[in-house]
Amino acid sequence: MSLIELKKVTYQYPLDSEAIIKNIDLSIEKGKVYGLIGSNQAGKTTLCNIIRGFIPEMFLGELAGTVTYKGKAIQQYNIGALAAEIGYSSQNPFTQISGVKDTVEEEIAYGMENIGIAPEIMRKKVQELLDLFKLHELKDKNPFELSGGQKQRVALASIVALDPEVIILDEPTSQLDPQSTEEVFEIIAMLKQQGKTIIVVEHKVDLLAEYCDEIILLENGQVVMNGPAHQVLSDPDILNHGGALPQVSLFFLQYLKQTTAVPITMAEAINRLKGDFA
Repeated sequence: MSLIELKKVTYQYPLDSEAIIKNIDLSIEKGKVYGLIGSNQAGKTTLCNIIRGFIPEMFLGELAGTVTYKGKAIQQYNIGALAAEIGYSSQNPFTQISGVKDTVEEEIAYGMENIGIAPEIMRKKVQELLDLFKLHELKDKNPFELSGGQKQRVALASIVALDPEVIILDEPTSQLDPQSTEEVFEIIAMLKQQGKTIIVVEHKVDLLAEYCDEIILLENGQVVMNGPAHQVLSDPDILNHGGALPQVSLFFLQYLKQTTAVPITMAEAINRLKGDFA
């Protein structure tokens, strides 16, 4: 059974003349990493807000169809309790820092304080997260004095502290340099190993090719491609719907004129070329 299920979901914002999400059917399975892609205004963030129950609860508007989490309608959950089950990180790490704590260590503990976690359990969890997110050297620093990449790691650690089953990352690397971007994706890989279900809204398809199990492509509020990462990210038709192909795939499709078993990562390409020249 799917962890999250959307059936015939359509949504229109209160002041809009037409729906931004149109008749979407989608299944999210436990323990997988999903890459959610598409051009700007395709409806990616709106879809994330539907999945986490913020639509129509916070944004109002008209929502049709059914959205279920663990087999139960999303509207039946208390939105605060749901936030602890489905963690969300926006693309701007600067807005995710609470502003009420003076150190990174306290910032990570803040969410746990709010839901009444016992102090001894909280201290142990904070230390584990400082290790996991490589934040020990920064634990006594003010969160607002950190770089964008460091802030993003603190924001992610604060979400993971609540031990959500699902983590939605909405363009988590949009303001990060290449090294910080790689660090975020390494964290995604670690979270997957812990059994988390992760939805990543991201434009950097080369990284999605390496880390994602499934790819969902949105165009004009509709799912136009949906399937295993290798299948979707090696299909040139993606370019006709506002999507992009990894550089490796483009090379094999455009320059080597290959149309079958097209690799989507550098490791796959190297293995493929070794086979061709063996």
